[in-house]
Amino acid sequence: MSSSEVWDEDIATRYDASSAEMFTPEVIDPTVDFLAGLAGSGPALEFAIGTGRVAVPLTARGVAVTGIELSEPMAAQLRQKDPELPVVMGDMATTRVPGEYDLVYLVFNTISNLRTQAEQVECFRNAARHLKPGGRFVIELWVPAIRRMPPGQSAVPMSLGDGHLVFDTYDLATQACASHHYFTEPDGTTRYAAGNFRYIWPAECDLMAQLAGLEFEARYADWHRAPFTADSESHVSVWRKPA
Repeated sequence: MSSSEVWDEDIATRYDASSAEMFTPEVIDPTVDFLAGLAGSGPALEFAIGTGRVAVPLTARGVAVTGIELSEPMAAQLRQKDPELPVVMGDMATTRVPGEYDLVYLVFNTISNLRTQAEQVECFRNAARHLKPGGRFVIELWVPAIRRMPPGQSAVPMSLGDGHLVFDTYDLATQACASHHYFTEPDGTTRYAAGNFRYIWPAECDLMAQLAGLEFEARYADWHRAPFTADSESHVSVWRKPA
């Protein structure tokens, strides 16, 4: 069983609204452009497809997308948008889907939902198993904000938007972290939710890829292919399966 938390129906029904900023054209369009360019005329596989935030518009671009999803309620939300998009229920570290793909991708920090290093390594290996020779594995992942923490501090504010506050807490010994969400409801009450993760450094991702037999190809700061620097807060990384 995966160590990922399985999102329930309450989270699934709220997901699109609570992540509305991730559904805007400014976010989706460059993501889809990037992935469609790598997939070309071949099929793509999305790990942790969720409610189809990326898969649905990518399918509309002519890419044949299949998904793997751990949460049945999240998959149910996707089926309401596109009943024909194939989704296999299971975890992204071990679930096998028939066929080979030109592109496997994993977005919005989701590989960190796997809370052990061993499972994260298996996720890279699972991507490699699904790729055709010459195919690519792409992940979008945040860079841990540990530099923001002075000595003795364990929490970092990640988002201070109106109606939604997020604070991340880190365990530097285990690379475990938790995101604490505080939502202001319409009636003025506050709703709390938390998610648990394991953060991964970019160089650690490269080693996981190497263990899976993948070769590093490129790393960018975002989907627009901005240069990745020491100050980048996230990265989009690409590895290739040797031909």
